[in-house]
Amino acid sequence: MGSDHSHSARPAPPRVRRILVATVVPLFVATVVAAVVLWPRDGAPENGGGANLPRHHGTVTRVVTEPCPPSTNPEGTPSSGPCGTVDVLLEDGPRADRQVSTPVPAGPGAPRVDVGDDVVLVELTDPTDPTISTWNIAEHQRGTPLVWLVVVFAAAIVAFGRWRGLAALAGLAASFAILLTFVLPAIGAGRSPLLVAVVGAALIMFVVLYLTHGVTAQTSVAVLGTLGSLVLTGVLATIATAATHLTGFGSEDATTLSMFQADVDLRGLLLAGIIIGSLGVLDDVTVTQAATVTELANANPGLSRRQLYRAATRVGRAHIASTVNTIVLAYAGASLPLLLLLTADSRPIGQILTSEFLAQEIVRSAVATLGLIAAVPLTTGLAAVVTAAGSTATTDAPPPRPRADRAEALAALSSPPSDRADRPDPQRNTPPSTATIGWPEPNRSTDTAW
Repeated sequence: MGSDHSHSARPAPPRVRRILVATVVPLFVATVVAAVVLWPRDGAPENGGGANLPRHHGTVTRVVTEPCPPSTNPEGTPSSGPCGTVDVLLEDGPRADRQVSTPVPAGPGAPRVDVGDDVVLVELTDPTDPTISTWNIAEHQRGTPLVWLVVVFAAAIVAFGRWRGLAALAGLAASFAILLTFVLPAIGAGRSPLLVAVVGAALIMFVVLYLTHGVTAQTSVAVLGTLGSLVLTGVLATIATAATHLTGFGSEDATTLSMFQADVDLRGLLLAGIIIGSLGVLDDVTVTQAATVTELANANPGLSRRQLYRAATRVGRAHIASTVNTIVLAYAGASLPLLLLLTADSRPIGQILTSEFLAQEIVRSAVATLGLIAAVPLTTGLAAVVTAAGSTATTDAPPPRPRADRAEALAALSSPPSDRADRPDPQRNTPPSTATIGWPEPNRSTDTAW
């Protein structure tokens, strides 16, 4: 897989490879040791999140709606929501193939059912008489549509990316495995959320980057750039949350979690979310910058370290300009109910912006953006040093012209002026019009002028 990802790149000199190995391997070993130390050994703690009610699958066979009776309040207004009964044919459990009757789901967030819908039922047993039970529709069955969506998703990635797409799917599976088997259980077991997030993000980074892009010097540069940016993001997130006095209780989910697990550090959980959320965009930026430097060096081996750095940084500026908008819109899309709630708030805009639930979203976006900005010069500088290590053009001086070019120039000067432009190149066997074509100025900016 590594050869597929790096066949066009010049191999790094042995000395550079030894330096990268001596840097990356200890960091990987330290990450694995930290993961082993933080790994939860006692299992997830018991929580009081409610009774484990029996759940069964069924198919709706009939829906009967009727006017709602007056409520018991003094005004005598009708109850909210639809009223009636739903007949459901059970598909599993000891009562399979039996029809049960349930009330029409009502209330905020209740599912809307129709004949033929596959639903999930919850059985409620009367504690005084276990032989009496009632049924309620909890939600729709979503297993089959989700499976088909995942199949189409995986097929599209493999069809377009081929072996690299298959490696990307393996990396995605590894990311979820690390999150579900290490990060979440460790935080639930009372470990420091910030420390667990840093170690878990580093572990994901090592596995995903090398699995997807191959074990190459270019990937190692991206790994070092990502790791340095992650550490910086964690430091900035700690400073920002402390300066803004965030407690982590800025969402209803965090408040609910504190009721079930009182020992969870919600402020640390907020920091962990910032770090893990930044990882997905950080590795995109670092891999792009490392690949950009490599391609520039392959296209013009005469570029020096500084020229490679300047040219790749211009690409990074354009990338960051679009990524910043991506981060803000991603957080806004995930918080649309929150933003809609703000429009109905009668408080002054200053109080709304400085409230806990909105301030933490501002901190998320700002810290993630600062980490991305730092990733560009860090990764580009490392990539320029590694890529130019095997080249003779390590200074800003232009590369020396070959002896053949000097002989051609002397021959051209000795020929009559009238036929210089019409004479083809005898050594290169190219048309005369290409004799003046060369590389553009090495410091010329590719940024579009306003």
